[in-house]
Amino acid sequence: MSGFKVCILGCGSATPTLRHAPTAQVVDLRDKLYLIDCGEGTQLQMRKYHIRFNRLNHVFISHLHGDHCFGLPGLVSTFGMLGRTGDLVIHGPADMQAFLSPILSQFCKELPYKVRFDTVDPQKYALVMEDHSLSVYSIPLKHRIPTCGYLFSEKKREPHIIREMVEFYQVPVRELAGIKQGKDFITEDGTVVPYTRLTRPSDPPMRYAYCSDTAFTPSIIPYIEGIDCLYHESTFLEKDLPRAKSTFHSTAKQAAEIALRANVRQLVLGHYSARYDDSAAFAEEAAAVFPHVILSEEGLVISL
Repeated sequence: MSGFKVCILGCGSATPTLRHAPTAQVVDLRDKLYLIDCGEGTQLQMRKYHIRFNRLNHVFISHLHGDHCFGLPGLVSTFGMLGRTGDLVIHGPADMQAFLSPILSQFCKELPYKVRFDTVDPQKYALVMEDHSLSVYSIPLKHRIPTCGYLFSEKKREPHIIREMVEFYQVPVRELAGIKQGKDFITEDGTVVPYTRLTRPSDPPMRYAYCSDTAFTPSIIPYIEGIDCLYHESTFLEKDLPRAKSTFHSTAKQAAEIALRANVRQLVLGHYSARYDDSAAFAEEAAAVFPHVILSEEGLVISL
């Protein structure tokens, strides 16, 4: 099982339906969780799909349309009731704090933890957050209001120690950290044992991009070229292209064209308009352009 997974909590668009929940998904990198967007009911979806609240420390909001952020007040409040003590960092547009602070001051006056806001410039491709295992970058998108996507780029991991070889050369435990960082081992008789003989390479780092909401925007291609998985909104089908253009959304065909031009390994469609009863048509339309297509649905877990 991959150590880099994405769980879809909601893949609907602005108008509520019984078929889909509003937009939200969780990136799971070896049990460290990162929430992308937080539509209404996100905390309920997290319960439903057994997402561990205490593993989540960062939330990334693409833009301030309600179907992408109205779930934040409830989520923040619930974290408080569960006794959270560690900081929660919310990354998003400049007006994020202006939206959320009055609600927190009214309903979350005595939180046992601190909510921190990190302003993201949606017009720039820039590093937003990084820790020892992951770097997150903003991706400028084209929508009715300032909007950005996010690129989650796993950092290269240290090679794995080959236990049999370590035992054969009687390598002391104190030497293992250096060997994993590329240091050769020298035996007591002066023999140099290359670190490559004592280790095997780790799996290649994975990259995942989230692009919702946006009109067809080829300018994002350099930022997502060659990535392992792309989530790209497909609010409309091509027959409703005029509606897509007027609302600054994309069709399934346009999402596939972006995936094809960017040479990504896998395309995930989502953010379906409420006007469509069956999402199968999205896959058919996209697959005619780009064959490696997955349809989002609530509870879907994608392993990179």
